[in-house]
Amino acid sequence: MKKYLFGLLITSLVLLTFACSPTSQPSSVSTDAPTDIPIPTPIGSPIQLKDGLGNILELTSPAQRIVSLAPANTEILFALGAGSQVVGRESFSDYPPEAQQIKDVGGNFGQLDTETIVSLQPDLILASALSSPEQVKGLQDLGLKVFVLPNPVDFDGLYINLLTVATLTGRTGEAQSLINALKTRIQAVETKTSKLEQRPVVFYELDSTQPDAPWTAGPNTFIDTLIKLAGGNNFGHELSGDWVQVSVEEIIRRQPDLILLGDATWGGVTVESVAQRPGWNTLQAVQNEKVFVFDDNLVSRPGPRLVDGLEAMAALLQPQLFPTVTP
Repeated sequence: MKKYLFGLLITSLVLLTFACSPTSQPSSVSTDAPTDIPIPTPIGSPIQLKDGLGNILELTSPAQRIVSLAPANTEILFALGAGSQVVGRESFSDYPPEAQQIKDVGGNFGQLDTETIVSLQPDLILASALSSPEQVKGLQDLGLKVFVLPNPVDFDGLYINLLTVATLTGRTGEAQSLINALKTRIQAVETKTSKLEQRPVVFYELDSTQPDAPWTAGPNTFIDTLIKLAGGNNFGHELSGDWVQVSVEEIIRRQPDLILLGDATWGGVTVESVAQRPGWNTLQAVQNEKVFVFDDNLVSRPGPRLVDGLEAMAALLQPQLFPTVTP
């Protein structure tokens, strides 16, 4: 029973992270700045931005005391050089390592410690789709400024989020440098994979609490996009729904070339345990030792490390093209 509840928790975390809205399969990655990015406010003027819920937030100056309510938000803040401005973080924020030294204010699958949040005297609460509307309203009712950062559905959406957080924290220069670096890395992968004629079929396992019907990523998800950019074809691309349970019979019938165990991160699934599941030893991927553990944080947290996830996937899917990359 504990294993089932744990698996349900992890599945919920993944679904909430990227299920906000669908993404289309891009044929290429934009190297131009998105057209609808927030324009940084001139120094001395109020900062006014619309958040993911359509609410307008106004700050008289960049926030200096921030509470982050999502792991991706925390990673974005540190990547922009605003880590020193973070005074509180939710329980799952464990990267970068120094983030764990920041005051824990509770998790999104439990009660937020509002008393601690208020005591930190934040001038900004950076929330996300992981925060329930009730939590957001509760914080607003306490007189706190809350900005709900929307989930990106493609890399342009990620760039917009980076610039949004940079505008809120006074880090616009750092954001542009970071975006340029990310674009360069993405383009380096796409240049090598865009003309591939042979692409392995990849089964990305999200949750195998039910080993005869594991969850995988369907079309219109960031994982689907990353697999394509990395030089593969997503097993789930032909399925209906963003997040889908697939029978072991269907997996055996379609015979994926590679299996990536995203649930190794949270569920402790091992390569050895996959072969021990009933029927799974008949899979070519198992027989050919093409089953790999994969750090799901790199693809389930919509922050700068999505590019790390892309590079790690590319190294596994097309090792002949990326021989110096360590997945």
